[in-house]
Amino acid sequence: QVRLTESGGGSVQAGGSLTLSCAASTVIYGGKAMQWYRQAPGQQREMVAQIDTGGTTSYHDSVKGRFTIDRDSSKNGIILQMNGLKPADTGTYYCRAQLWSGDYWGQGTQVIVSS
Repeated sequence: QVRLTESGGGSVQAGGSLTLSCAASTVIYGGKAMQWYRQAPGQQREMVAQIDTGGTTSYHDSVKGRFTIDRDSSKNGIILQMNGLKPADTGTYYCRAQLWSGDYWGQGTQVIVSS
């Protein structure tokens, strides 16, 4: 069983930056990919960014050029660097690990961007 814990959310003004962190409870082996998702109030959860085991990254069109996903070896997890934040980025951000042993989610961290 892998436990994921997100941190780093908060309230910022438009144009600001935040860095989200996802820490895993154990070293992850046999993974397929890790992702960041977000869910705005009243909206479906959507994938924001992904990094696979080869280090290949992909992003939702709305965050390309502003967000960067990367591995965080010190926490056995990933980070999401978010720059140029917009009110539309407001939501709860979740970390997901797709492993051969199963699919794991964190509890989420809230991001609020004010105009």
